Amino acid sequence: MANPEEAVQPTAEDDRRESSNSNKYRRSIFNVPVTVTVSIGQARLSVSEILELRPESIVPLTSRIDDPVDLAIDNKIIARGELVETEDGTLGVKITEIAEQASDALG
Repeated sequence: MANPEEAVQPTAEDDRRESSNSNKYRRSIFNVPVTVTVSIGQARLSVSEILELRPESIVPLTSRIDDPVDLAIDNKIIARGELVETEDGTLGVKITEIAEQASDALG
């Protein structure tokens, strides 16, 4: 029967192996894709207004074209910025500030 006082103590090699595995895990998690949502505004429509929507309809939003937009991960704001047109003609966001809790959004 094993004596509890003779419990196996971790060696320096065990500590190095655990640290190496932890570093590999940390490096690999940085490659996980995350969806970032950009919120540009909201609209409040009645059901009848929604049913009347057709191609070419314009839905006015609560924000103006030059208002800052929020970038979020899982509904947690990570940054704010302004809408810009990228070189290939798509929309982009120029970051103007990073939220204090940005790293919290990644868990």
